[in-house]
Amino acid sequence: MAPDQNKAVTLVLQAAARGDAKAAAELLPLVYNELRRLARSRMARLNPGQTLQPTALVHEAYLRVAGEMDPGWDGRGHFFAAAARAMRDILVDQARRRGSLKRGGDRGRVEASESDLAIEPPSEDVLALDEALKRLEAEDPRKGQIVNLRYFARFSNEETAAALGVSVKTIEREWRFIRAWLQRELSG
Repeated sequence: MAPDQNKAVTLVLQAAARGDAKAAAELLPLVYNELRRLARSRMARLNPGQTLQPTALVHEAYLRVAGEMDPGWDGRGHFFAAAARAMRDILVDQARRRGSLKRGGDRGRVEASESDLAIEPPSEDVLALDEALKRLEAEDPRKGQIVNLRYFARFSNEETAAALGVSVKTIEREWRFIRAWLQRELSG
């Protein structure tokens, strides 16, 4: 996002927090492309065979985030962190639904375009990541925020530091710790 657009998003979020209904209507066009980029990035990391499209993910996440009555956005970083968290929750919910017995979670999928049977890889990796992140957030909420901003919202170290009000060195150090911690949690 360009610096001018970042400032525009912050101003619109502040106006919406003051109760300006017009500002709330202006928000989606300002953030839509960034949310689509975020959704495409999240969807690219998933196993093949997903039925949810990036556009649907953006719309669902936006409804969850902006549909709340004055959540009190504390600027662009807070908004995008909440949107990234909403996308994460939506993808985890979808993985749980797909894995349920009611939806045939104990069976492999057959792709109509392929002659051989294609068994879809399990969605346990999404669920395992979510469980590990919940444990991390319980131990240290700020580390959970760093994951949401760095991994899910695709913020740089500088943007994450600014959003959380800490130094870039702190973010770099904690990001190294988080990555090692997640590696240990997910491999064990």
